[in-house]
Amino acid sequence: MGGYYWLFPCLLICFLLHTHGSHSLNQTCNSTDLEALLAFSSGLDRKGSRLVGWGPNDAACCSWTGVSCDLGRVVGLDLSNKGLHGGISSAISLLDGLVTLNLSRNSLGGQPPEDLGRLARMRILDLSMNVLSGAFPTSEHGYPAIEVVNVSFNQFKGPHPVFPGATNLMVLDISSNAFSGGINTTALCVAPVKALRFSGNEFTGEIRAGFGRCKMLTELSVDGSGLTGKLPKDLYTISELRRLSLRENQFSGSLGKDLGNLSQLMHIDLSYNMFSGVIPDVFGGLRRLEFLNLATNFLTGTLPASLSSCAMLRVINLRNNSLSGKIAIDFSLLPRLNVLDAGINKLSGPIPRDLMWCTKLRTLNLGRNLLDGEIPESFKHLRSLLILSLAQNGFTNLSSALRVLQHLPKLTSLVLTRSFRGGQTMPMDSISGFKSLQVLVLANCALSGMIQPWLENSKNLRVLDISWNKLSGPIPPWLGNLNNLFYIDLSNNSLSGELPESFTQMKSLISSAYSSEHASIEDLPLFIKKNPSGNGLQYNCVGSFPPSLILSNNLLAGPVSPGFGHLVKLHVLNLSRNNFSGRIPDELSNMSSLEVLNLAHNDLTGFIPSSLTKLTFLSKFDVSYNNLTGDIPTGGQFSTFTKESFVGNAALCFSQNGPCFGKATFEETENDVTDTVSTMPAMTYITAEAGFAFGLLTVCNILFFARAWRAAYFVAVDRFFDMLYVIIRVEVNKLRRKWENKEHP
Repeated sequence: MGGYYWLFPCLLICFLLHTHGSHSLNQTCNSTDLEALLAFSSGLDRKGSRLVGWGPNDAACCSWTGVSCDLGRVVGLDLSNKGLHGGISSAISLLDGLVTLNLSRNSLGGQPPEDLGRLARMRILDLSMNVLSGAFPTSEHGYPAIEVVNVSFNQFKGPHPVFPGATNLMVLDISSNAFSGGINTTALCVAPVKALRFSGNEFTGEIRAGFGRCKMLTELSVDGSGLTGKLPKDLYTISELRRLSLRENQFSGSLGKDLGNLSQLMHIDLSYNMFSGVIPDVFGGLRRLEFLNLATNFLTGTLPASLSSCAMLRVINLRNNSLSGKIAIDFSLLPRLNVLDAGINKLSGPIPRDLMWCTKLRTLNLGRNLLDGEIPESFKHLRSLLILSLAQNGFTNLSSALRVLQHLPKLTSLVLTRSFRGGQTMPMDSISGFKSLQVLVLANCALSGMIQPWLENSKNLRVLDISWNKLSGPIPPWLGNLNNLFYIDLSNNSLSGELPESFTQMKSLISSAYSSEHASIEDLPLFIKKNPSGNGLQYNCVGSFPPSLILSNNLLAGPVSPGFGHLVKLHVLNLSRNNFSGRIPDELSNMSSLEVLNLAHNDLTGFIPSSLTKLTFLSKFDVSYNNLTGDIPTGGQFSTFTKESFVGNAALCFSQNGPCFGKATFEETENDVTDTVSTMPAMTYITAEAGFAFGLLTVCNILFFARAWRAAYFVAVDRFFDMLYVIIRVEVNKLRRKWENKEHP
């Protein structure tokens, strides 16, 4: 709906250009206008001048690119999207007949000329999507005829511009700049302004009262601008307001019942703020409402039942609040509903059966609530449903749910992580649908049984996560033949046998053409739980999933296939905590996109191939607790890996004659001493030997002739050896415990 509000200034521009364009051809250009246009052209770089195509030897400037004339005077200049670089010459202010100036979607820089506001006839100014900077020039009496100002997507800074002399201003768009300070509400509505777009700036402080003067305002957008505090009460008095978008700020306080006064509202977005308290049950008066987004706040209480009165509603997004109670909306009165997202709340009870009447529903997210019961049989009627997330609830009867959901012909994404408790068997029969499915997440549902062949019908499957279950048996070879599958997580099950060779021939991991041929699935945060108690991973869309094979913590055996080297698009390969044996194939070095390689806790032997240093994107590497031997490769990403990546391999060494992970501390100390002695100069050896011989002879003489000294000496020796024995024994026990802890973390 938001895109339609851009049509008004665009249509107005087109109308004015059409009105004056018919008088432009074959007219001799006014000499002052001609000089101004040539000066403007000279302010561009050479490439920009050529793109414009104006020439000093051609006096018929009314026929030039982008120029519109009326009775020989330039009234319109439209050079949008021409790839222009350079600055805007101050000579443009000499075009005193100019009505429309459109320089949008170029790369113009610098600050606009101060005299721009002197163009007394200019009604439309569009400088959007450039790299203009500095403060935007305004003055008390400037822009007297202006109706539309669009300077969005630039680098302007300082206080936002106001146009006190513009009594006809209708649209002011300053979004996506670096304007700072507060919003001057008292200076904005001296004219009958209809649209204020202030989003994406660096404002601070609260919105002060003053918007109540904007009686004609139909759109107010101040998204992502750093504003704080409560909303001013006079904001709820703008009776003509149709679009209110204040998302991604730090507004707080409660939403007052005065919200019901905005009877013309069609679009309201207050998401990603700090609003608290209950949602006022005042929607009975908002009969034109189409879009409601209150996601990511601190709202409590129940869903307002008066939403049932908004028959025009297309989007309801209440995700990530603390709403509770049953879903008490009468969905039979919302036939146009397209998106319902109430995920991450505390809603309880069953899923309403009357959702079946929302036949245009495309996205349904009720995940991470306290819902229970079974998936209603009436879900079969949601024939338009594309995305369904019911993750982390307390539903029962997974078999029945899948038999119902298979009747949804357009379903592309199904997320049921931790949805079904108590342990169930993976359904085996009576399932043949899911032909359009691209994402299936059945993680952490305590499922037992085997991977069932009905999944083979999902030829479009791209993401499959059935991790943290109790599945057993072999991995079926057909799973690797699903051409579009690029993310597989089968970890933390009891799958056994050898990995099918088809997993080394997956087309989507060999060529990116397969994984990108489908259009992106609509935005829905997919929260994937990786273990029963820890945090999970969240992906905003399917395209953000890294191409992965995650098969860790199973009972898989056999060699690591050299065929993995064909998977040049794979980012994550995790085969840890299985029973893989044999050598690490040298061919893994061909996996040019690999970022994570985890082969820990297996029975691998042999060397670590030095060719793995060619993997320039490798950020995590783990081969700990295997039976590897030889030197650890050096260079490349291997210089960044810690010792923890290699522990538990008794004969694996950092370099030739360097420390090895399987040798005891005593041996390392002894080697250090030996190395030190071997580097001593020859004279040091001779001096040490002579001193040792002299000392030994002296001690022997004393002990032989002095009996008392001899008795005391042997008593001291006994005590010394007793103390040495105790010290050595304590240190050995410490080292033994430390070594055991390393091997069994």
